[in-house]
Amino acid sequence: MFKPVSVKALPGYKLWIKYENGEEGEIDISHLAEKGILKIWKVAGKFEDVTIAQSGAIKWSDDVELCPDALYLKLTGKQPDEIFPNLKKMGVNA
Repeated sequence: MFKPVSVKALPGYKLWIKYENGEEGEIDISHLAEKGILKIWKVAGKFEDVTIAQSGAIKWSDDVELCPDALYLKLTGKQPDEIFPNLKKMGVNA
């Protein structure tokens, strides 16, 4: 998967993210601001403290991280099987 190389907090709980493959853009994550531990974003300056963890996660603290793969899908509008080709090869045993 592609790792983020740059991230910036924008007003309205939006992020600008650039990935190592050159994909970049704005993602609205405002729908998460009222959920559980993410309520810390309401504290002045907390949302703006966003960084990239060594693992590639988008991070605000050791307890608050978002999956870079999920954000990449949201940014690009791609489906999981488009970026994880092995998903197509796996069968379902139900």
